[in-house]
Amino acid sequence: MSVPRAGSGTRLLMALVGLALLVWYLALAAVSYWALSVLRVTAPGPLGTLALIAAVAVVGGVLSYRFGTSQLLSSLEAVELPRSHAPGLFRRLDRLESRMDVDSPTVLLARLPMPNAFALGTAGNGTVVLDRSLFRLLSPDELEALVAHELAHLERYDAFVQTLAYSGFRTLAGLGFLVLAPVLLPIAGVARAIAWLRGRPGSWQRTAFGRLLVVLESGAVLAFLAVTLLVRAHSRRREYAADDRAAAVTGKPVALARALRRIQRAAEPPRGLLAPLYVTTDDEDALTRLLSTHPSTDDRVERLLERARNGGREARRATD
Repeated sequence: MSVPRAGSGTRLLMALVGLALLVWYLALAAVSYWALSVLRVTAPGPLGTLALIAAVAVVGGVLSYRFGTSQLLSSLEAVELPRSHAPGLFRRLDRLESRMDVDSPTVLLARLPMPNAFALGTAGNGTVVLDRSLFRLLSPDELEALVAHELAHLERYDAFVQTLAYSGFRTLAGLGFLVLAPVLLPIAGVARAIAWLRGRPGSWQRTAFGRLLVVLESGAVLAFLAVTLLVRAHSRRREYAADDRAAAVTGKPVALARALRRIQRAAEPPRGLLAPLYVTTDDEDALTRLLSTHPSTDDRVERLLERARNGGREARRATD
């Protein structure tokens, strides 16, 4: 069955649209070139430019972190835990603060989708959010070890540092687009104009200019993926470091290992007839593990148990 050809009026209209798109993209390219020229003239020199870029990244990271933290806490509808309602927990918290470089954090209770705890803020102005079920699932020693883990994140500004890293990358990506815009926009305009002139607007990616643009976009995606992998790898290392810090401060690596295992089991889908209806993550592929912000619970537990075994051997050697 032959495809009916577009009439001369339709082809003329599509050609006009293609030319209009080309003019629009060229105008955008001219504006971006003008903006880049103005920045080049007014730039304070290489060192000043680097300092300005760093300042923009830091300010953007701080604002993003503060607004993001406020929005997250408001969405959780968490409530502050009064000291009088959990005196035992706060006594342990006071002892942890005396051993760590953190000020007293605000402790909030929330109903999270699964048993969990996390820290927001900084060492001087931090917040620890606890799921209500943790008080039922964990023993006092286990809860103390888990809180020490979160205080270790506050002590080392882990969440804030990651936010700054993403902010720095976004700033560099925006600057890179501004530099390349005078070249990328004409390429995109020509690719789309050719597709419209041919009467096939959706085929712009199959033109020579379109394929070039796809290659450039793929490079940007790969760069973003590489940065994401680096930040996620740093996050997993910080989880291990927080485990080590909590074990050192409390002297109870086994308690933290038990807490992690109990949380993992509580988060697992129920067994029985309904088990096939739940999605499990026992068989994660390599990419999923690389993109994860946390190491596997099995790895963390094994490291903590090995730390406890090494501590026991050292204690026995000291008494021999």
